Amino acid sequence: MPFTQLQNELDERAAQGLLRQRRMIAGPQSPHIEVDGRLLLSFSSNDYLGLANHPQLIKVLQEGALKHGLGAGAAHLVSGHSEAHHELEQRIAAFVGKPAALLFSTGYMANLGTVQALVGRGDTVFADKLNHASLNDAMLLCRAGVKRYRHGDMAQLEQLLAQAKGGRKLVVTDTVFSMDGDIAPLRELLALCEQYDAWLYVDDAHGFGVQGEQGRGSMSHFGIASPRIIYMATLGKAAGVFGAIVAAEQAVIDTLINHANSYVYTTATPPALSVALLESVDLIEQGDELRTHLHRLIEQLRVGLADLPWRLMPSDTAIQPLLIGDNQRALELSDGLRERGIWVVAIRTPTVPQGTARLRITLSAAHSEADVGRLIEALHELAR
Repeated sequence: MPFTQLQNELDERAAQGLLRQRRMIAGPQSPHIEVDGRLLLSFSSNDYLGLANHPQLIKVLQEGALKHGLGAGAAHLVSGHSEAHHELEQRIAAFVGKPAALLFSTGYMANLGTVQALVGRGDTVFADKLNHASLNDAMLLCRAGVKRYRHGDMAQLEQLLAQAKGGRKLVVTDTVFSMDGDIAPLRELLALCEQYDAWLYVDDAHGFGVQGEQGRGSMSHFGIASPRIIYMATLGKAAGVFGAIVAAEQAVIDTLINHANSYVYTTATPPALSVALLESVDLIEQGDELRTHLHRLIEQLRVGLADLPWRLMPSDTAIQPLLIGDNQRALELSDGLRERGIWVVAIRTPTVPQGTARLRITLSAAHSEADVGRLIEALHELAR
């Protein structure tokens, strides 16, 4: 029976320490959260500014639902494009310094749709080997040629760009890499794109709201701007709500409206979410104290874990991966933390390369110094 084969494959994954399982939470996102019926201190959320349960966002979401109802009822190009969607697109475009923007349901759909709409047969996509899975899937969907360069290796990327013959060229990269926490060298990437007449598509899922002046993202962090840059940010991490935005030149946005299948052929997000996100962008813009507190926590953690037998990977961001190596050992440490009332997820292959299993520690401005101190103490206890 085919199901027997599936079960055998699942059993093999379990034996290798690779079986993925869901954990069920009760109540809103918070540093202190009920997981599978037990209250835990969580370092496993991407809610970097602590906005996912912000009372002001809850209030305006309720008001938005009263005004706009629940579902959008149709795709944007049919009858689902609300004034709230439109206002959010204009607000975020201005916030990140782009002429126009387009709202997608998720970052995954934004990446699939944008890459597929802009390049195809005869074109070439150049991609960092540690890019998010959604960017990898987008490259397969678009049917363009694919050239992958070693993580952060600008010399190899330049060599690949120089060898490209004909067609459009699109360089795609995460900005803050979701499993490593390091930041792509956007200035160098943009310089290469200018030299070799390529577009630069940046996935700023983990930078928007946290990096740059007033949380305007990784372009602001590096002080760069260019019509060549096509900018994507997700709205369910630091922004605390849901969705994604692509910001670019008007011609790019109009192309996406006409050719990005994941935009054209899907129901629009509930308009009330856009109402909440308008408020969220205001909170991000006014959130310097939150970001300052977050960076203090990052420094506290890095200093506190410096002498462990496992090393923190180089990162100045809220993503602080503790490199363990072995899959089973990473799971054991995650279980050991959970026994001590702390939730940190173990990340294993194929999400990360073989032999680089890790504890992916993520910090939030909603954490306290006492919370981080508790994690530091627990990891030292496990190391002993």
